[in-house]
Amino acid sequence: MFPSRVKYLLIVLLFTGGLRLSAQTTTASSTTNSSNPLNGHENDPYSKFGIGELTNGSNTVLRGMGNVTSSFENPYEVNSDNPASYSFLQRTTFEAGAMASTRTVASQGQSYTTGTATLAYLNLGIPINKNAGMCIGFRPYTHIYYNLQDTLGPGSNPPSPLGQVARTYNGDGGLNYAYIGAAAKYKGLSVGFNLGYMFGTLRSTTATVPIDTATSNIAYSAQFTNYNRIGGLYWKGGLMYEHKIDSDYTFRIGGTISIQQNITERLSAYQISSYNFGDTLVNDTVTGTANQKGNLTLPLSYSLGVMIGKNDKWDLAVDYTGTQWSTFKSTPDVGLSSSIAAQSNKISLGGEFTPNSNSIRKYFSKVTYRLGAYYGTDYITPLSAAATPNNTTISYYGLTAGASLPFRRSLSKLHFALDVGRLGTTANNLVQETYVRFTLGLSFNDKWFIPRKYD
Repeated sequence: MFPSRVKYLLIVLLFTGGLRLSAQTTTASSTTNSSNPLNGHENDPYSKFGIGELTNGSNTVLRGMGNVTSSFENPYEVNSDNPASYSFLQRTTFEAGAMASTRTVASQGQSYTTGTATLAYLNLGIPINKNAGMCIGFRPYTHIYYNLQDTLGPGSNPPSPLGQVARTYNGDGGLNYAYIGAAAKYKGLSVGFNLGYMFGTLRSTTATVPIDTATSNIAYSAQFTNYNRIGGLYWKGGLMYEHKIDSDYTFRIGGTISIQQNITERLSAYQISSYNFGDTLVNDTVTGTANQKGNLTLPLSYSLGVMIGKNDKWDLAVDYTGTQWSTFKSTPDVGLSSSIAAQSNKISLGGEFTPNSNSIRKYFSKVTYRLGAYYGTDYITPLSAAATPNNTTISYYGLTAGASLPFRRSLSKLHFALDVGRLGTTANNLVQETYVRFTLGLSFNDKWFIPRKYD
């Protein structure tokens, strides 16, 4: 048994050690403008708003099923989205996942494509006894990276008093979540929770530079930068009830809730003004506020789902998730709550099928195959002068597929998931994103931490 554990650990080290936490790839653009500021960067315009793009932290198994997490449990997989599932674990399970993605952004007849690779999740699930379990994990929570540019002139709204002016917007960062969770069950009812530390830094910079040759040498340029440093405790609770219909069929219902919670936030804001003398650029004024302390309020979020399955054969589930973003706010940086929707919603459908989990000769009969789909409305409503009302609802949808390949003579598996979807719209001068996300995951199962029995 010991050599097999060493082998698995070596695979994990190779899998995670060769992966940077976030790696950007070269961007190709369909526009002919080589000076397009979007070229050469991983660039998501919608991550400019709020706390950035919300990332999927569930494991590869659930990603292949449309992320139907509320009622899913598996004795050999960790469902960290519903902590009540930990009580169903039967083996110590270590999971690691990495995601590679491409994103094509289109707006006003132009488009660009970008790619990135990143760590997706880390989980260690441990059964305590036949009715209780726990988990230690890490997952990215949000991601920010954007680099945008527009121009203002005398005829713009608002008009520019300095002729043609270029405005640039760029930002990066995100939030991460490290947590520990536990669950216990009585008969078919399981209750669990995750308690962890949410942390990260959000940086945003806006710069205004005159580009009109008649005024560029006699005008000020300005740059504004905010650093939002966030860190605090955050928890999530879950319930799950499992009912055996008969010896073959099982019905489960589950739900999760995260109540409105405050996390400590520190804002550092800086403004730099420069004056162009033609041959010399002089910083005229520098102002700033460092470590202004306040709270970031994360909103109430909840989910509900049902699943029906046939033992070791198939599962089919549907999920609903809602979040009340009307309560989201930042006391030191009120700008974070601009262009935020009152509510976001998501509905998911997914399933999995294993032809014959006990097959000895036909390997692909033991492979588990998955399909899923989802539709939702995002938590941001970007401002658009062409829209009535001025804020546009941003929706998204996608299809997923996946598979789990078992290792021979082992419960451990190699997992794949593909997610193809679309976010946003080109209406009202907004942008539409088409994305393809591929996730590779590993899960190792063993009887670690289970006391030996002696006669």
